Amino acid sequence: MTRAGLQGAREARAQGGRRILRGILLPFLLVFAFALPLDAGTDALQALGLQAPNEPLEAPAFGLLDLGGKRIQLKEFRGKLVFLNFFATWCGPCREEMPGMDRLYRAYQDKGLMILAVNMEESAKTVRPFVQELKLSFPAVLDAKGSVSREYGIRALPVSFLVGRDGNILWRAMGGREWDTPQLREYFARVVAKKK
Repeated sequence: MTRAGLQGAREARAQGGRRILRGILLPFLLVFAFALPLDAGTDALQALGLQAPNEPLEAPAFGLLDLGGKRIQLKEFRGKLVFLNFFATWCGPCREEMPGMDRLYRAYQDKGLMILAVNMEESAKTVRPFVQELKLSFPAVLDAKGSVSREYGIRALPVSFLVGRDGNILWRAMGGREWDTPQLREYFARVVAKKK
């Protein structure tokens, strides 16, 4: 084998090793970051049932297909607040919370809020009727192999994250909830008003 061939093989092994390491470490870091005690500045979030990470934590990047086959990448929404919701059609609490999410989206989409529903391991054939039945106006993408869900440390559904305009995770919410209560609407009104 030539010297260039050996170097190429070494680089390929190193890149594969980095992918494996990322697949192992990133979910652990996400779980650990939210397992730490909250600081005093997050009392309001805690009252709303939202868990903030103690340290800045960049949202794992991904690109997934939407129901029309178009590739949607998280980085496309840099500069907006991105509400990521991990769901499945068989999940009762997921179904219950989505109409409130849609009302929230309709209220704040023009102010910089993007909602992106990430379906866990189901086909477009299964997800499309679910989205149509609930008349959801925000996009859904398909995590067909569950790789993005694993990167975000998803173990139960639903789980939501709010990603800030800078790409860092602001909080995580585990379990279903009514997303357009007066308290949460007030919170989102304050957050979308901040341009940083």
